[in-house]
Amino acid sequence: MPKIHLTTLIHAPAEIVFNLSRSITLHEKSMAQTNEKAIAGVTTGLIQKDETVTWRAKHLYKTRELQTKIPEMQLYTFFTDEMVQGDFKSMKHHHYFKPIKNGTIMIDEFYFESPYGILGRLVNHFFLTRYMKSLLEQRNAIIKEYAETQKWKTVLQHAETIE
Repeated sequence: MPKIHLTTLIHAPAEIVFNLSRSITLHEKSMAQTNEKAIAGVTTGLIQKDETVTWRAKHLYKTRELQTKIPEMQLYTFFTDEMVQGDFKSMKHHHYFKPIKNGTIMIDEFYFESPYGILGRLVNHFFLTRYMKSLLEQRNAIIKEYAETQKWKTVLQHAETIE
């Protein structure tokens, strides 16, 4: 099973980074190139523990849907989202937030498994891992941009931030 590990230094408090990371609005902004939209479950605000969201986006020349759930969350420290239904055989994304003196270290551990046995493993190796890593890096760049500027207020100002 492929694993993507990313570490991003963000010069902002962990609370802001944590909340931006679970913002439906910011996720849609960060995935604008795929026209990703929340279409069911939580479709606005901040996703909470035990809630689901269904995303629709165009990836690899096809419109796809992915439903994820947040089975684990510890406020401002970590949360996990995992696939309930979608094109992967399995998908799990752990998000960690470590406060440091000058901001937050955000760590992503993204695991996925493609269907189709050996063919799926070849696609993972030669293409899909790089594609997924690029999407995560793009998402993290948007989180960083919003967290390090006053833009975060446009996303979190009216969002419920308590677990």
